[in-house]
Amino acid sequence: MRLSRFFLPVLKETPSEAQIASHRLMLRAGMIRQEAAGIYAWLPLGFRVLKKIEQIVREEQDRAGAVEMLMPTLQLADLWRESGRYDGYGEEMLRIVDRHDREMLYGPTNEEMITEIFRAYSKSYKDLPKILYHIQWKFRDERRPRFGVMRGREFLMKDAYSFDMDEAHARKAYNRMFVAYLNTFDRLGLKAVPMRADTGPIGGDLSHEFIILAETGESEVFCDSTLIDMGAPGLDVDFDGDLQPLVDQRTALYAATDEMHEPERFARDVPAERQLSARGIEVGHIFYFGTKYSDAMNAKVAHPDGQERPVHMGSYGVGVSRLLGGIIEAHHDDAGCIWPESVAPFGVGIINLKAGDEEADAACERAYSVLDTAGKEPLLDDTGDRGGAKFARMDLIGLPYQLIIGPRGLKDGKAEVKIRATGERHELSLDDAVSRLAEGAFS
Repeated sequence: MRLSRFFLPVLKETPSEAQIASHRLMLRAGMIRQEAAGIYAWLPLGFRVLKKIEQIVREEQDRAGAVEMLMPTLQLADLWRESGRYDGYGEEMLRIVDRHDREMLYGPTNEEMITEIFRAYSKSYKDLPKILYHIQWKFRDERRPRFGVMRGREFLMKDAYSFDMDEAHARKAYNRMFVAYLNTFDRLGLKAVPMRADTGPIGGDLSHEFIILAETGESEVFCDSTLIDMGAPGLDVDFDGDLQPLVDQRTALYAATDEMHEPERFARDVPAERQLSARGIEVGHIFYFGTKYSDAMNAKVAHPDGQERPVHMGSYGVGVSRLLGGIIEAHHDDAGCIWPESVAPFGVGIINLKAGDEEADAACERAYSVLDTAGKEPLLDDTGDRGGAKFARMDLIGLPYQLIIGPRGLKDGKAEVKIRATGERHELSLDDAVSRLAEGAFS
């Protein structure tokens, strides 16, 4: 992509309403634009990152055996009346009446709808187990939307729902999602800690939040610091095997949000040097809630003995759009974003220090062609702006690597590579710089 053709409305000044780093940088880098309180248009740069996050989430759901579908944003109120949640959910639910006076709502979550879909087609234990998921926009009418995409009203979520014969099988599905989440967040460049959590309005008796530590986090968290250093299970994990040891390894260590915190147990069970209290951002939440919805909505299957029994269910959410803000909170500096390579909107920023100079233009075009062919998604700054403005803009949008080409360096056949995360600079021959970037030698 050439910057002269791209839509990148960066801001020099920080909007006064932005209180945290991710909100400031997303506005300044031209990633989002507020259209109403808590509702944002996703501009091209932000949308590219959002789609990359979504794809990683999708790949890890698929790897864990979940099956993708898509449910609508609008739901019938009668479904929620079946489960008993319609009147009790609260003012966060956006209620709608259509032209035929049917009561509807803009879905804040999908337990009722997925249960209705499942019961329509699945009647036997032979149809189990199943994990179904979708990635869809949701709406919760927050009283005080703030912090940009971290606490907006409209947001993109991945919701998965598991259906099993009994609690033992349902916990296997829970473990699949637990492990899949650890791998997902690791691929996104995040260190997410699973913590015991309150089930809230979803219901159930087993729940974990996945928390990334950040000073701007909305909740206080307490954990054994050993969890911070524990690596992800890895992409070669056998999801058909016994995942319980991987789950036990982490849940055996103390970790809880403030709602579930037990100060006496924390002091007793965690050595003082490993006691960590901090603020955190929730980026995922998983629940096992048994037959809460299948009982209420008559979602039953026939067991081998011929008796019909309610299916056991769980739900598993990832805040896809919220993750974008969380990644920035974890990866930024005073100059701007620092994207992990896995989600960067472009892989390499090529800075032409003198657009219009025949030799510089030709060198940038050659580099662009090689990097594009290698799948590095280059962004060529071919604008007529001054060098200082180009450097500042490239630092702001946070691409992992910058290839700096100008007439002065080209006299000696040289170019410069800057690694955004560390600030390291490498002066190399132009061909060597381009080939090393194409090969991923700086990763």
